[in-house]
Formats: sequence, structure tokens, C-alpha cells
Amino acid sequence: MKQKYFPIIYALAGITLFSACSESFLEPDLKGTDMEVNFYKNEAQARQGLVAIYDVVGWQGNGYVTREGMANAASDDQRAGGGGPSDINDLQVVTRWTLTPEIGPHNELWRKGFSGIFRANKLLEKLPEVPMNEASKARFTAEAKFLRGYFYFDLLRMFKNIPLITRPLTTAEMREVVQAPPADVWKQIEDDIKAAIAEPTMPDRIVSNEDRGRVTKGTAHAMLGKVYLYQKKWAEAAAELALVNGVTPGQPSPTYGYQLLPNFADLFKSKPEFKYNSESVFEIGYSSQSNGGWGCVSCTEGNVLNILVGPRGYNPKPGAPDYVSGWSFLVFTKDFYDFIHFDPRFRYTVADVDSLEKNGFATYEKGHDNTGYFLEKFAGRQSNRPASGTMELNFPQNKYDIRLADTYLMEAEALVMSGQGGGPGTRAYALMNAVRARVGLGARNATIDNIFEERRLEFAGEGIRFFDLIRTGRAAAALAGRGFDANKHYVFPIPFHELQSTKMRQNKEWGGDL
Repeated sequence: MKQKYFPIIYALAGITLFSACSESFLEPDLKGTDMEVNFYKNEAQARQGLVAIYDVVGWQGNGYVTREGMANAASDDQRAGGGGPSDINDLQVVTRWTLTPEIGPHNELWRKGFSGIFRANKLLEKLPEVPMNEASKARFTAEAKFLRGYFYFDLLRMFKNIPLITRPLTTAEMREVVQAPPADVWKQIEDDIKAAIAEPTMPDRIVSNEDRGRVTKGTAHAMLGKVYLYQKKWAEAAAELALVNGVTPGQPSPTYGYQLLPNFADLFKSKPEFKYNSESVFEIGYSSQSNGGWGCVSCTEGNVLNILVGPRGYNPKPGAPDYVSGWSFLVFTKDFYDFIHFDPRFRYTVADVDSLEKNGFATYEKGHDNTGYFLEKFAGRQSNRPASGTMELNFPQNKYDIRLADTYLMEAEALVMSGQGGGPGTRAYALMNAVRARVGLGARNATIDNIFEERRLEFAGEGIRFFDLIRTGRAAAALAGRGFDANKHYVFPIPFHELQSTKMRQNKEWGGDL
């Protein structure tokens, strides 16, 4: 019998599901599920509803699909890897660019985005009637709007033609959903983020441990600058990002307190003192305390990327790094290894297990797409091994959604593209070279090519490179050898199952008429 699929927009139209799968702000105690008609009765429940929206930011599907994993596998610097050519097939097909509307990571990422939007819409609908502190209510509203804009941004940059839904819909209404003009979605994203910035209760920075991970005005300005950058609104992007970056690049931002960490390696340490550090603008939190197990991979609070990228069958000898034997996904290419090899960030970016083996320090199993070059930034370590739950699913390393080096380089790009120049004495020059100085490199002119080279080196393995290639039109040249089709692959297909029983249409690049 043919399986009947239930599109995600229907599944989430009437019910908001809460699960104990988050290390957002506070440690929520959300067991089981709650029908939304019986929820939102007080401030504590409203807070749980807000946590449920944040929870989607760090979404990890049962098939191990994350936005960062997809973007790494899709980029020119990494390949899917794994145990074989069909291992986590969603990553394999995006590495080879053989995805279809039915098969590929876009299905999970569509589900993620609209899960977050529906949760945000439900909270925004319910909040006006919740008896609670008015200042808290205003802040919750601002955060929910920011997060709705955040999810729409991700969906728009991947799919281009998406529905614009700003309130909870009935099942009957969902049948009538159509895609909105992209310009309308961009405006909604801007409006949502601007509303968060304008809210007086939104703090400039987080000072309490229990609120770590929540959105601040600094986060919102950075996100709005990024949104402007994607639309090529160069002057607006530079102005927003300058508020985040401060007057003097390399010095603390006076309003928001951001500052580049002195040591690049510290960015990727899991110890508590390095989480939510001065460079973190928006951070996705993970924990080793959830006791996550194989029964629900998506319910764990651990970072699955840590086990995915470790070398398979790793067997170290004394003196070798203490990597946990992992699954060998998202391996770096030889081309990228050669590109970064003499950069100071190399040893903190690439786990050169090939050299370890050649020099007698370790052996490892050669997985699919093997090069011997693994993702050092996220490779799980024995020294960071979880003490409880299934080991593979409970590593506590956080991920950055936005960090200060990114806002520096985005502002530099916006300034150069707006015609302000990037030579000595310009702000773009100071911004780019503050990032280089942090790792001991000398100054260079901030040309567009130099800025993009710096981004490639600085953010390798963090899920940024692919989106940089797509938004600048450079993907066709960089990915030509992978099967990337410039007439098709600059946008993902609308998932096939979402086209059933709705009025949505497929993107023209994928045979549709939209």
C-alpha cells in the first residue's frame, strides 16, 4: 500500500508540541506534550512556549540533518563522507547535487523552519490574554517576532518561494495556502526584527547565566544587518552591523560588549567558561545532561555534529589527539587542505588524521570520500566525553549562529560594495584586518576577493561557506565539478509532500511555474 504523507504545514496547524529537547535560556522542564487549547494559562507556561520556539533554532532531525551539516556537505570545501555512498543519504545527495523534490536535506530544513514559525505564531496569538508581568510579556513578544523573522530568513534564502503565515491557521485555511512574493517575505522579516529592536524591554546584553542564549538588541541588529546584506542593501547593512561592531574594530563594542576572543582556538572549546563568550552574538546551546538515546535522536540536547565528524575507527597511540572514534562525515577536500595549510587557523580547523597515521601516531578506518582531513572544530574528544546517556548523542559543545568575526567581515563587505573602499585608513580595512590580527596575520587590502578568502578561512566547517557561494553567485564556478547546475541549484525545490493538498507550486528551477 502506498504511504500517505501528511504535510508539515497541516501537522502543525492546530497543535503546538513541546518537548524536553532544549538548552536554550534556562533548563525547561517540558515533559510529554500539551494541547495548545489547554496551555498558555500563566507566565510559566508562556515562558515554556517561548523556550519551545528557541528549541527549533538548534533543530537536529532524527536523520541527523542540521543546517550546518547540509551547508558543509553542499560546499566546495567538504564532502558528505560517512560509511558509504548512501550513509545519511540526505548529505550524500547534496554533496553530489543529485537531490530531488522527494529526497534531500531540504525536506527536514523546511520542516524545521515552519515548526519554528508556527510555534512563534501561536505564542504571539496567546500572549495578549496571558495574565503575567507586562514587561515580561513585551519581551516575550519581541523575542517571538525576532525568531519568526529568523526562521523566515532561513527558509527564504533556501527556497525563495514560500508561504507567508503570520497567524495560526485552521486545517481548512492551510489547504488554501499559496506562496508569497519574496519581497513581501523580506519585508516581514525586516519588520519582525525591527520590532524586537524597538522593544524597550529587550536588553542590550545578557548578564545572568540563566538567560544565556536569549536574543538581545545586539543579536537583532546583527541579524538585521545580515538580512540587508542578502538583499544587497549595502548602506543599511553597514549601518546595522556598525552598531554591533563598535567604533574601533578590535576593541570592545561599547553598547553591546562584543569583542573578538584573543585566542581563535578558544572559540571551539566546550568548557563552560568558553560558552556564550564575548565573541558570541547568537549561540545555539547544547548539553550533556539530557540522557538522550537512540529512541529519539531529535530529543537529545547534545550536539550530534561532534560524533558525525570524528574519524571512523580512530585508534590513537600515546601523544596523539584524544578524538572519539566517530562516523567520518563532512571531511575536508584536498583542495581546501592545501588552501588553509599554512594559515594559523589550520590546526584548529583541520584534524589531519592522515598525517597522524603516516607518522605512526594513530590509525583509522577509511570511510567514504576519505581524505584523512576531518573537522577539528567539532570533532568529539575523550576529554569531553558525556558522562550519561548515549555517548554519541550527548556532547555539549555549542555552535555559533552569528559571531563577531562574521559581523566584522559582513560590514567590511557592505562598505566595499557601497563604494567606500578597503585600502589603508578605511573602516573596511580595519575590520578585516582585526580578524587577521587575532591569528597573527599581517594586513591586506579589503577587496571583495580578500574578504571572501578571509571568510573561507575563518568560518570553515561552520555552515557559512555554502551560503556565501549561493548569495554571491559564486556557487556555479566553485561547485561545477560536483554536478551543480547553475540553472537549477541556486534554490532548493519545494518538498514534494508540501505540494500535495495545498495550492503551493514548485519553483521553476525544478520544473514548476513559480
